[in-house]
Amino acid sequence: MTKEPIKVVELFAGVGGFRLALEGNPADDDYGKRGYEVVWANQWEPPGTRSRQFAFDCYTQRFDPNADYPERHSNLDIAAALDMAENGEMDIPDHDLLVGGFPCQDYSVAKPLSQAVGLEGKKGVLWWEIYRLLKMKTPKYVLLENVDRMLKSPASQRGRDFAIMLTCLAGLGYSVEWRVINASEYGFPQRRRRVFIYAEKDSARWDLCERITTTGVMAESFPIFQKDSGFDEFEINPDPYQITQFFGFGDKVSKFQDAGAMQSFKVCTRRTEPVFSGKTTTLSEILFDEEDVPEEFFINNGSLERWKYLKGAKSEARTNKQTGHKYNYAEGGMSFPDKLDQPARTILTGEGGNSPSRFKHIILTSSGRYRRLVPEELERLQGFPDDWTNTGMTNNNRAFCMGNALVVGIPERIGQVLRERHQKA
Repeated sequence: MTKEPIKVVELFAGVGGFRLALEGNPADDDYGKRGYEVVWANQWEPPGTRSRQFAFDCYTQRFDPNADYPERHSNLDIAAALDMAENGEMDIPDHDLLVGGFPCQDYSVAKPLSQAVGLEGKKGVLWWEIYRLLKMKTPKYVLLENVDRMLKSPASQRGRDFAIMLTCLAGLGYSVEWRVINASEYGFPQRRRRVFIYAEKDSARWDLCERITTTGVMAESFPIFQKDSGFDEFEINPDPYQITQFFGFGDKVSKFQDAGAMQSFKVCTRRTEPVFSGKTTTLSEILFDEEDVPEEFFINNGSLERWKYLKGAKSEARTNKQTGHKYNYAEGGMSFPDKLDQPARTILTGEGGNSPSRFKHIILTSSGRYRRLVPEELERLQGFPDDWTNTGMTNNNRAFCMGNALVVGIPERIGQVLRERHQKA
């Protein structure tokens, strides 16, 4: 490498998808040679039914099994960790890149920025902790992942939450790109739509529309075809409070389309289509041989009809048990079993367990038996090495971790493009 490694802080780290994408697998020869170094990470599960910190345990076992650098890993509520950092009780190292996948929440603020307590009325806790760390450390780059619903939430003010996020980043001097990427449209074996948000501080002036289609990090990482709908351009208010009060009211659809760029509060956005000429990986290609699948993952005949019912189309009269209100419940049918000649459906956190479910994957084997996916197959769908989550947690928890994870190959490709640009800067 012509420069020092890009130093990374990883928030909401889970089992390490971003770190695996950027640093590589510690078991491989190229580990630590990709131009990135994670210098601090935070992962914490709130108290409740999943109070055990199994994702954090997996993360530390995979990346620092000898606990040589325990100061690199925080297992605290991120708010508590940042409190300690501000009080001098914890060291969060300076870094070049902040990464993380965080929940989509309510980002509204209670008071204008002109008042000293402008952001104290926050509701979407985790975004504001990211914002807090950005103000504290001002890294050059930011890469975040979220559900694509973020671009149009909440339903009452389409796009308001994303507008607040953009104006906060612009207020800190960041220019931003975003793209909704469906992993299967670029060859990966899972249909998983997520929005990836890249931000860059103190960048040169952008041509926003060209940034979307040709010159941006996202455009180079995942090429797109320009739809005929053209570009939409507008400005967002610099005050998050004003966005809370006025943005998106009455809009049936969000102003933010599936690709966009923002600089100095000016936005350009448009619809796009992927450009990909490589091979698409199907569900069948990641499956175990049937004889290698434990018996517990096969569906017993007694529950098969329940599985079929839950995945089938429905139109039923139902009654609300609390209010007595009668209503019609309807939903469309899902493939049963899952199609093997296509990429898999999106993995959800409830993929584990043998109880019948509408959303778990069910496949039909060559011998005519139905079965669920084993944890290693879920890992393969997300791009993790086999047995990555086999660190002492249950199969259900392994499935939960994969449902919360990202497709590793997407930030891996973005990281390659960013590294090349960083080295040329």
